[in-house]
Amino acid sequence: MSPRAYPPPPSVHYAATVAGLPRLDGRTVAITGSTSGTGAVLARTAGRLGARLLLLNRASERADASLATLTADGVAATAIACDLQSFASVRAAGPAILAAAPDGIDVLCNNAGVMGLPDTATVDGCDVQMQTNHLSHFLLTSLVWPALRTAADARGEARVVNHSSGARRGRPLEARYMEAHGGDLGGDGFPGFAKWRRYQQSKLANLMFTYALSERMPEADKAHGIKALAAHPGPTNSGLQAKTAQAGGTRLLDRYILTRTLKVAHSVEDGALGIIRASLDPTAEDGQFYGPAERGEPGEAVLLPAERDEASERLLWDVSSATCGIDEYFESPAAR
Repeated sequence: MSPRAYPPPPSVHYAATVAGLPRLDGRTVAITGSTSGTGAVLARTAGRLGARLLLLNRASERADASLATLTADGVAATAIACDLQSFASVRAAGPAILAAAPDGIDVLCNNAGVMGLPDTATVDGCDVQMQTNHLSHFLLTSLVWPALRTAADARGEARVVNHSSGARRGRPLEARYMEAHGGDLGGDGFPGFAKWRRYQQSKLANLMFTYALSERMPEADKAHGIKALAAHPGPTNSGLQAKTAQAGGTRLLDRYILTRTLKVAHSVEDGALGIIRASLDPTAEDGQFYGPAERGEPGEAVLLPAERDEASERLLWDVSSATCGIDEYFESPAAR
């Protein structure tokens, strides 16, 4: 069956979780991939709680429509063009984000992602899934770090939230997936496992980035309240499955993976609760990981055990820095 044949399920846990969140007046929340899916739910939720939003998306009619919908709902929101499949676009977005947030960024949610795409290279030569899901977020976080510092200094904390997946499990992280080998990783032929392995690697990278960021941020930043957190949505009917099918996910393996997810999926609102808790829950702490407790099953977002892998964390930091062209990730905190 087509992914479109599965109607969205009702929300079960969203309302109760959001009811317990505090107001966010005076806070700024920046979100990648906010035009649909879990990112759109986080944007709507944070906006209704009073946060000012920075919507970081590729320029498109969908991005314009998303902005219009939020502003019509009374949300203060600013759209900034940020195409995660281009390092040049991300680098151009960095100064624009800083200019739009003179009072700092309280939450940067690295939410955007693609799934199950063929082995194609971005303009930077990287795998399209790895650059969209991880590498450009790694670069973006470094560019807006000064705004996170400003928010933490002014209001006692700031957060970077990375969106992983249940698909993160499988193989350990491998350098070649984070290097400029897009289009040369192979595996688009039968049966098509490799596209899903590339996706698994990108989602594992999201989690390893969280731990590596927490481990490597300057002590002054950690003392001032900057936190790195992660979440995963569990099986969620977010619309991502239909996009995968449109991009060529029509093989038997693709259909099995997509329909298996949709048969047990919870609503996109419930799927967003991991990033909502990591981004907005006042009890969330540095290094924590939120998502459904049961592997491969829907459920409320709860605090999960850490999944540390020091070798993968070191590998991720070194290879991502090299691929993104970053010599020093954090500017010197000496002036503070």
